Order: sequence, then C-alpha cells, then structure tokens
Amino acid sequence: MKSYLLKWALVILFAATVTFSHAQTPVYTSATELTLVGKIQATQQVYHRIDTTDYPDMPPAVKRLLTNSAGLAIAFKTNSTTVSAKWCTSPRTASANMTAIVYEGLDLYIKKDGRWQFAGVGMPNGDCSEYTLVRNMGEGEKECLLYLPLYDETTSLEIGVAEGATLQPLPDPFRKRILMYGSSILQGASASRPGIAYPARLSRDTGLNFLNLGLSGSAKMEKPVADMIASISADAFVLDCVPNSSPQEIKERTAYLVNTIRQHHPKAPILVIPSTVREHGAFDQVVGARVKAQNEQIEEEVNKLLRSGVKDLYLLSYRQQLGTDHEGTVDGTHPNDLGFDRMLQQLRPQFKAILRKYNIKVD
Repeated sequence: MKSYLLKWALVILFAATVTFSHAQTPVYTSATELTLVGKIQATQQVYHRIDTTDYPDMPPAVKRLLTNSAGLAIAFKTNSTTVSAKWCTSPRTASANMTAIVYEGLDLYIKKDGRWQFAGVGMPNGDCSEYTLVRNMGEGEKECLLYLPLYDETTSLEIGVAEGATLQPLPDPFRKRILMYGSSILQGASASRPGIAYPARLSRDTGLNFLNLGLSGSAKMEKPVADMIASISADAFVLDCVPNSSPQEIKERTAYLVNTIRQHHPKAPILVIPSTVREHGAFDQVVGARVKAQNEQIEEEVNKLLRSGVKDLYLLSYRQQLGTDHEGTVDGTHPNDLGFDRMLQQLRPQFKAILRKYNIKVD
C-alpha cells in the first residue's frame, strides 16, 4: 500500500512540475535589441521596409505596402527550452486567399544539423498577440530566425525565453544583398507561413540575402518607384514585376527601370522573371491572352535593351510553369506551398548560375 501511494505521489509531483514549467511566464526582450535581417533601408519605424517620406511621389498604394514587414526576420541565439513572442500589428484583417499566419503571424526556424528547419508559428489573435512558438526543447544553444508578418504592419515585437535563459543577437546569417522587386507572389501570397515566401526560401537555400520588395498588385514600374529601386544598395537586382504590369506598361516602362538601375549600379546583374501561369487562364481566355501578351512584351523589351548595349541583363524562364496537374495555386493566381516549390525548382538553378558569374558565392 505504501509503495502504491508513493507511486501516485510521484506521478502527481511530476504532473505539477510539468504544469508549473509550462505556466512559467517568459522573460521578454524587445526584438530591436536583436539582429534584424532582410532590411532594405533604414526607416524611422523599424519594421517598415522603406521610409516613404523620402519618396513623396510614389503611388499611395505603394507607400502603404511598404509598411508591411514582408521579408523581415529577427536572428537570435538562446539556450531556452521555449521560445515565445508578443507582437502587435495594424487593425487590418487577413485576406480571404491567405492564412492569418502568413498575413499577420510569425514563423520560427531553428538551425539543425547545419540547416534551417521549421520549428513553430506564432498564431495571431487580434491586433496584439502572445504565443509560445516552441516548447520542451532540449538543452543547449540554438540559432533562431523568426520571420515577421508578410502582409501587415508590425508595430512592436518582443521575444520571450525561459527565466534564466540567455538571449543574444545572432549575426546576420546571410551575405550580400539581392534586391527583389515584384508582385504579390514575390511578397508571399499565398504561402501558408512567412518563411515559405520564395525570397525567404532562396535566402535559406543559398546563404544570400534576398530582400523582399514585393508590392501586392502594385509592382508596375512607375518612375518614382524605379528611382527608389535604383537608390538602394544591392549586389544584384531581380525584377518580378511582369504579373502586375500591363503589356503597354511593360512596353513604356521597362527601359527606364533597367537603364536607371544600370546607371546607378554599372556592374550589378539584373535578372528579369516573366509572369508565371495563371490557372484561371486555362478557361478564362482574357486572362490567358493577357499573360501571353505580358510575357511576349517583356521578352521583346529585354531583347531591345540587350541590342542597345545593356550588359549583365538576363531573362529567366518558367518552362514547366507550376506543374502539369494544375494544383499549384490557391485561387488560380497565387501559388500555394506546392506551387512555390515548383517555382523554386526552376528559378533556383538559374539564380545560382548567373550569380556565380559575378563572384557572388552561393551555398
């Protein structure tokens, strides 16, 4: 009888200990004390991508989108067995074709066996949220990368670890600066989590810093935007703006964008990506014709620029598009996680081959 009671006493004690450990309040630190990764330019609001007050002539939609924290991440190291976060975003609500996590949530990766591996998400609950992203981890120091919301403005962020655990900045894990300018697809619609956006995946795959200048529905190569892009310090430029630009806009604006970049960055490679398939176009003949016209026009404009003497300019290709089963999108336009993976299978080798020509080391 005594052994029976002792056994149950130990069980109750263990359960109480586990409950207590789970109930411990995390010790929070402002993310501004850690390393901000993916920052394009210095801004007054730390989680904006561009300080739009410096570019007053840009379209209002572009200015609003530049407040989104797409592509930004916090790099840190900790020996904590748990990682939590508290963060606030604007009052916007998630779009119907995106998860709340990708729109205004968080996405944690931890390095394991030398590679970044998904570890947990921060699920939003209103404008301000608190969430434990991962718990019950083993002892020892971990290198962490926490991606911020792709489609909302992040106004504050704190990282929480267990009491007594260390929390320190991790040096930026990515090198060089590859600026990517493009549409909602580049910004990350409709990945399931922020870390699935294809610039983020390219960074983890290559070790290079792919900067996300995705402007949902608004990557139309306007002159003020082209001037802003050319002012950004970068080792290479990727233009994925064809999906948002009409054939006429492509005809009228491509040369100015490319030539302005080239004027400010004489040796930087410029990689142009055509529009990927829109599955709507399989049945909607207007959509299908538009994508075809967009891609024909961008090919013509790139060839004109090459003939005019512009160097280090490349037009990439999507020969397999998003696959032959037509299951690669969420809504007929924006890739799901499968679609993004199929995109990268085609784009990644082209990026690597071109960037190596410019002594941009790729993992």
